[in-house]
Amino acid sequence: MTATIDKNNDSASQRDAARLGSQLTLANGVVIRNRFFKSAMSEQLGDNNHNPKPGLATVYQRWAEGGIGINISGNIMVDRTALGEPKNVVLDEQSDLQAFRHWTAAATQGGAHLWAQLNHPGKQSPMFLSPQPVAPSAIALGAGLDKAFKTPRALEDAEVWQVIGRYATAARLAKDVGFTGVQIHGAHGYLVSQFLSPRHNQRDDQWGGSIENRMRFVLEVYKAIRKEVGDDFPVGIKLNSADFQRGGFTEEESMQVVKALADAGIDLIEVSGGTYENPSMMGSEKGRDETVKESTRQREAYFLHYAEKIRTLVDTPLAVTGGFRSAKGMQEALDSGATDFIGIARPLALVPDLPNQVMTNVNYQMSFTVPSTGLKELDRMMMIDLVWFEQQIHRMADGKAPKENLSAWKSVWMTLKGMGGHAFKTRRA
Repeated sequence: MTATIDKNNDSASQRDAARLGSQLTLANGVVIRNRFFKSAMSEQLGDNNHNPKPGLATVYQRWAEGGIGINISGNIMVDRTALGEPKNVVLDEQSDLQAFRHWTAAATQGGAHLWAQLNHPGKQSPMFLSPQPVAPSAIALGAGLDKAFKTPRALEDAEVWQVIGRYATAARLAKDVGFTGVQIHGAHGYLVSQFLSPRHNQRDDQWGGSIENRMRFVLEVYKAIRKEVGDDFPVGIKLNSADFQRGGFTEEESMQVVKALADAGIDLIEVSGGTYENPSMMGSEKGRDETVKESTRQREAYFLHYAEKIRTLVDTPLAVTGGFRSAKGMQEALDSGATDFIGIARPLALVPDLPNQVMTNVNYQMSFTVPSTGLKELDRMMMIDLVWFEQQIHRMADGKAPKENLSAWKSVWMTLKGMGGHAFKTRRA
């Protein structure tokens, strides 16, 4: 990672930087202090009962003090029998609500927002966690993932409504414990995404078939949440621009879903894309430089072109996540009008005060390379491009600074130490 800082900014540059630091007021009157939006990252800081460990408060307070406007939590699961990863946090009636209040009090200092990302994995729950996962249809994951993820059982109609109720309960509890908003995880192949995809949803009832039926699940989730939290509590969604799979959720369908959610009153839409069968959201840091167009590379943001399209359809605030590495690229994205928030994830695991640095230094830029053990199969098995960032978050949770030269082998060792035998099992689709 490298960072370039120029302390001799002229007045014009300072005015440009103020744009990134400007407030935005949501339609319900909630004020966001600036345009920096921390997208969700895997933290793996839930305890044995899936309550938040104290370290979550430590690291999120650091991000709050670093200047972030909206902090989106890592996956908070709505059903403790359906986990995506071994140390997920769960928010339900069995949760230790005081542990959550400790987290939210620390993370909202200075006016930062903390929104709970609510999720159900559906079929994307590894077999060592879910011997019998559920999904819209009994269709296995592809791309060789069926070896680690069992073919799901199709949800019955009554069970679909039960899952919707769990989202609503988690949202009600999130408001009670001090989160300042919630985000529905509707991307990356999890349950909401599975319902939207004609590849994974082949039902012939009210939940499947046409895009109007396939989007019914996410709209009912939103309605149930809104009924619990009221109109003045922000509810957002993370949504795929497309699945980038043959027979999957298309860009055209995504735009229909965006329009329907906007009409229903959603407060903020974060744009992403891909699934863990085809992880386009990982971008070039997943080793896919050849798939990233030069125009996208120059603009930094992976999904900005899609955001430009939906901007013509809705006035709902948008956040575009993925690829931002410089103050210039962030400012240009805002100036384009395609996005209202700059979504950042992995850079914040290395530079927790990145928003403050960018707002005061318009020439700021950074780059980083995920290290390798030198053994490609080990890197793949241990998901080094995931656990290396998790270990940076764990360092901050322990009160330490991120370590840009943290070795891949050290990351492997710390993951093994923390997860035991689970570390050798596929825990992400």
